[in-house]
Amino acid sequence: MKKISILDKDFELFIPYEKIRAVIEDMAEKMNQTLEGKNPLFLCILNGSFMFAAEVFKRISLLDAEISFVKLASYEGTSTTGTVKELIGLNEDLSGRTVIVLEDIVDTGITIDKVIDQLQAMNPADLQIATLLLKPDALKKDVKLDYVGLEIPNEFIVGYGLDYDGRGRNLIDIYKVVE
Repeated sequence: MKKISILDKDFELFIPYEKIRAVIEDMAEKMNQTLEGKNPLFLCILNGSFMFAAEVFKRISLLDAEISFVKLASYEGTSTTGTVKELIGLNEDLSGRTVIVLEDIVDTGITIDKVIDQLQAMNPADLQIATLLLKPDALKKDVKLDYVGLEIPNEFIVGYGLDYDGRGRNLIDIYKVVE
């Protein structure tokens, strides 16, 4: 089993890139079918979703598709703070648009719930949520997710955009903490 150390924690391989890629290819294929004939705006939640968003977006065959970015934060260390801080806002007009939020992980649902509230206030025609990872056992908010890559246990993970105090985002595989 492949193991790494980041700061004061040890991690072991949890989801190899090949599995991540296959899940994203399947998700993008479904998006291409359901978004046909629309002018979708993909909205990447930074920092964690940048790798996921790039993988999805390069597989979107719709010529009218656009992508934009918003930066939110709700984590410190290995646990959620329970609050969401908007760091960088959105500049596009969402009125009448089909918006697909690309999120790396939904665990408590607090962050995505706030994002949904903020985006609904901008009157999109349709708001869809795509997450690479979902931790069903950690959910505290009832959120509608349109595309879910993988459901995982409630463990702390790093890699593929996810970090531990800013480190580990560059790992192509996803690792879980070893307790």
